[in-house]
Amino acid sequence: MSDRLYPYLVEPTETPAIWGGDALVRRYGKHGDPSQQLGESWECWDDNRILNGALAGRKLADLRAELRAELTGPIDPDRAFPVLTKIIDARAPLSVQVHPDDAYAQRVEHQPNGKTECWYVLGCDAGAEIVLGWERDTSREEVAQRVADGTLAEILRRVPVAAGEVYYLPAGTVHAIGAGIQLFETQQTSDLTYRLFDWNRVGSDGKPRELHVAKALDVLDYRAAGAAAMQPLAFEERGLSRTFLVADRNFAVEHVDIRGGEDSFETGGLPLTITTLGAHLRVDGGPDGASTVLEPWQTIVTPAACDRITLFPGGEPTAALIVHPQPQLDELRRSALRAGRTDADVDTFFAQFAP
Repeated sequence: MSDRLYPYLVEPTETPAIWGGDALVRRYGKHGDPSQQLGESWECWDDNRILNGALAGRKLADLRAELRAELTGPIDPDRAFPVLTKIIDARAPLSVQVHPDDAYAQRVEHQPNGKTECWYVLGCDAGAEIVLGWERDTSREEVAQRVADGTLAEILRRVPVAAGEVYYLPAGTVHAIGAGIQLFETQQTSDLTYRLFDWNRVGSDGKPRELHVAKALDVLDYRAAGAAAMQPLAFEERGLSRTFLVADRNFAVEHVDIRGGEDSFETGGLPLTITTLGAHLRVDGGPDGASTVLEPWQTIVTPAACDRITLFPGGEPTAALIVHPQPQLDELRRSALRAGRTDADVDTFFAQFAP
């Protein structure tokens, strides 16, 4: 069985979009025709195939069924892999939209969960902005009226962004990715998106894209947003430079710098996703210490049965984003405290993600 437990290299799925561009192919090395306006590369998704090793050709969903807890640990293997990660290239702005929470998704859509997500900005044009929340408190009635009369943009909060910043979007947050932004998105696995406004443009069929105003009004948070980038929590652990970017009950995202030698850490018994940022990376894990080498901007999933993984840069220091699905937040806290961060530091970081 041990030859089936190793870091799984995931084949991404690229999707075209009317707001997409050519950066996924030209900058991030994804397959496809850049003239197609590719918008998203789905890096870790339940329907993606494995490219390496004994389980090459199987989908991540197949691995859930075959390996069960060896892949997922405490996460239910009968449900879709709980996180979806993407690289997004927005050459034009995305629609103004909102996602429901778990309770609404279950009650109204009969789906297991809604969508909380976060964005790590990979690159952006000068002056690029996102929409994140409202400029002031509003109401269902006002938003409905402004959607109807075309003045919704007047109360949207626009936030300038820069590479390396992180934004957290709990379900209910009105938002839109602006033009000229590439980012890494981590989200709950869900396709529930309610559009409020689409900048008066048309889809590939020449018709306006569907809006979902009634459901959006049901789930929106109408409070003013103090929209700002998250304040990360950085520390050194056994020579590995770790920076927690986001940590809530759905997922934790961290940035790691791999500078050389052996940088290893415990997985917490969870299936982690690791995406390298622009350089080669070798990941060792599994009962026999199996190795997988990532090209720049590739993604792997490590099985939960690999309790420790080791990272090696490909000849030069590199960095990666690691996603922990449904993490044990107390254990993340302890990691930072063991590394010397104070209780106040840790409390301040986690308070950003309190419900």
